[in-house]
Amino acid sequence: MKVSPMKSFLIDRYKKGGALRLGEMSEPKLRENDVMVEIHAAGVNPVDSKIRDGEFKLILRYRLPLILGSDLAGVVTRVGSKVTRFSPGDEVYAHPGQDRIGTFAEFIAIDQANVALKPKNLTMEEAASIPLVALTAWQVLVERANLQKGQKVLIHAGSGGVGTIAIQLAKHLGAYVATTTSTANVALVKSLGADVVVDYKNDDFEKVLQGYDVVLNSLGKDTLEKSLGVLKPGGKLISISGPPDPDFAKENGSGWLLQQVMRLLSSGIRRKSKRRGINYSFLFMTANGRQLGKITSLIEAGDIRPVMDRVFPFEKTNEALAYVETGRAKGKVVVTVK
Repeated sequence: MKVSPMKSFLIDRYKKGGALRLGEMSEPKLRENDVMVEIHAAGVNPVDSKIRDGEFKLILRYRLPLILGSDLAGVVTRVGSKVTRFSPGDEVYAHPGQDRIGTFAEFIAIDQANVALKPKNLTMEEAASIPLVALTAWQVLVERANLQKGQKVLIHAGSGGVGTIAIQLAKHLGAYVATTTSTANVALVKSLGADVVVDYKNDDFEKVLQGYDVVLNSLGKDTLEKSLGVLKPGGKLISISGPPDPDFAKENGSGWLLQQVMRLLSSGIRRKSKRRGINYSFLFMTANGRQLGKITSLIEAGDIRPVMDRVFPFEKTNEALAYVETGRAKGKVVVTVK
């Protein structure tokens, strides 16, 4: 079969703050368990900037040039010989997995295990905003924290991509939800179901909140350490922004040296957590079509809705990434590819 060139935004080398190059790449090869998806829209995430900047080059060994992008919605055009779950014409959405990113492009090949049918009540742009942040929220709150009805959870940065979904998911699970945000976003996070909102411009969350079961941290070291004071003994501090812990290093198949580096990086917070009887862990979200299918059901039932900030045309992908990097987006930023 003749391989056509496709437009894509890529990097030729790692460079902090560097622009993505609009270029032509060959359509990806279809493996036997893959679906080929014509991408209609792609979500833009802080992780895209981090990969471009080279922050993950020790953990994720990419071959350059590399097409960026980790979220998509689109239509299946072809399927591999062993695909049983999808057919050409299916409308789908997915996070392709960290080893096969590349959604800032016209086509992508993804393992069927990482794909789910798109929620019927969402546009392509809305659907593309969901996978990475919803899977992150699901894996923190459902899988790692086992959040139960009546438990108390603090979700930092409630107006961000992960925060907006995590608040809604925690409320669906029956939890009592606190969140931190700026004055401008108090009404937004309350509309998503937050029971307590701490405006970080006026209050210190660690002085206002106590007796919590779970904290989802997506912010820096200061916030991470202050969060210990909010949790009760036996509570869980789960961070998606680091530092990585030895368990993550083992799961990731990192070598001995990298395991020791991660042990060292997380030793401070692990020691302080242990002293208080709190469990610290780092979570690096993984692709999972089965979990995404459960999220689809919640979206179609009206329990979770996407929160969109801005939609950019494909040729303005660099501007979209720069906007995400300001940290001011309410919910998600998306580019329309088709």
